[in-house]
Amino acid sequence: MQIMDIIKDLKSNPYPGRGIVLGRSADGKSAVIAYFIMGRSENSRNRIFSVTEDGIRTEAFDPAKMTDPSLIIYHPVRVVKNLTVVTNGDQTDTIMESLHAGHCYRHGLHERTFEPDAPNYTPRISGVMRQDGSYNLSILKSLNGDPAFCCRYFYEYEGAPAGHGHFIHTYQGDGNPLPSFEGEPKLVRLPEGNVNAVAEALWESLDGDNRVSLFVRFLDLASHETQDVIINRHQR
Repeated sequence: MQIMDIIKDLKSNPYPGRGIVLGRSADGKSAVIAYFIMGRSENSRNRIFSVTEDGIRTEAFDPAKMTDPSLIIYHPVRVVKNLTVVTNGDQTDTIMESLHAGHCYRHGLHERTFEPDAPNYTPRISGVMRQDGSYNLSILKSLNGDPAFCCRYFYEYEGAPAGHGHFIHTYQGDGNPLPSFEGEPKLVRLPEGNVNAVAEALWESLDGDNRVSLFVRFLDLASHETQDVIINRHQR
């Protein structure tokens, strides 16, 4: 598989939608978790990431301008049984419930499908990071845009070499309807530096008009301590 530079990949795509990156820091000492959201409408752009007890959630920057909270207000990141779960929708809670019941993350996702936002049928993307640096990614998507069929793809990784990871996002690019992501998660080269440097590099690579919020976490593989960075366009 070709190794792609994630910065170049993001700069070449004005609208990847929502994206998940899981991998390992350049120094090899930390697992890396990143999640970003983008938006084309005023409603989608009227969001920020805020910190919760077990992760982050999306919320309206200006509640008076929020017209439809469905599909855009959820908990993208939650920690469950020492696992960091990151998704682009309320399936975060579905995975959490499945894990609490003693099942794996796949069990919960078999109950879910893509988002009901015709004609896009936005894929649901999800990731699970373990404390040893191994991780899973998944995508639930319509069959070539046909809402009668849901395709569920699951990918399991023992980890990644230092400075590398896997990247999955919802859309191939801009369009009407928006074209769903295709193929396996991309094997990517990650930015070098600490959590702040990585977050800044990823943020600057996202399209300036469409970027909304970014979350980056470094999970120390030895101590299991975390360092988080949140960047919101409305709070820059």
